[in-house]
Amino acid sequence: MPRTLATVEQAVRVLEYFDADHTEWTLSDLARALALPTSTLHEQLSTLTASGLLRRTGRGRYQLGWRLLKLSSALYGSLPWYSLAHAEMERLARGTGLLAFVSVLQGEQVICIARSVQGRGGAAVEGETRFELPPHATASGKLLYAYAGLPRPAEPLYTPRTCSSDWLEEAAHVRAAELAATEDEWALGTSSLAVPLRAAGGEVLAALGVSLPTPRLREREALTRRLHDAAAEVAWALGARGRNGEGLVSPMH
Repeated sequence: MPRTLATVEQAVRVLEYFDADHTEWTLSDLARALALPTSTLHEQLSTLTASGLLRRTGRGRYQLGWRLLKLSSALYGSLPWYSLAHAEMERLARGTGLLAFVSVLQGEQVICIARSVQGRGGAAVEGETRFELPPHATASGKLLYAYAGLPRPAEPLYTPRTCSSDWLEEAAHVRAAELAATEDEWALGTSSLAVPLRAAGGEVLAALGVSLPTPRLREREALTRRLHDAAAEVAWALGARGRNGEGLVSPMH
C-alpha cells in the first residue's frame, strides 16, 4: 500500500474511534484501543489537531475538531432530501418510542447517516451507536441491498437466525412490499424494520428504519404504516405525486 494512502487510512481510523460513546480520548487510552505505540499515535494526533480535525482540551484529552462541522455541513447541504428525512425520522421516533435512523448505501457499505435523539428509552437494542451496519442482519441493509441487486454476504453469522432465508426470494419480497424486516438476526432480542426513501422520480435515496425489541414486532402492521407514511411525506416534499412518482396523496393531505 502506498505510504500516502496508508497515512490517510490511519488518520480515518483514528477519527472513527470518536463516537457517541467515546467523545474524547486520552493518548494512552486511544493507543491501547488502536494497538499503536503512543509515540506513533502522538504524531498522528498532533497532525490531526494542527489541521483542525481534532482539538485538545486542557485535561490532556482529544475531541473532534470544529473543522469537521464545516465538512459535515457541506455534505448535508449537498443532499436536499436530508433535512426532510431527518425531520420525519425524529417524528417517527417520538411517535413510536423507538430508535429510528436513516441509512445509505456506499458501494457495499451500509452507513447510518442519522440516528434519532428520541426513542432511546426502554430495552436496549443492537446498533444504537454503530456507524456501519451489517447488510445481511439489519432491515436497512437488506432493503438497500435488495434494491441495488447486491448478493447478501454469508458471514458473519451473528445468531442462528442470521441468513436463514433464501436471499433471492427475500429480496423480491422486500421490493414488492417496499419493506424489509429482521427478527433476532443481528442480536437475540433485537429486530428491525425499514422502508425506502425515494426521490421524486422514484430513485431509492436511503432507508428509513426503526430498531426495536423483538416483542414489539407484534406491532408490525402499525409500525409499517408509520414508516410508509413518513417515507411518503419525504417523497411528497421532494415533488413525488405517486408511488415511484405518480399520483401520491401525502398522508398529511
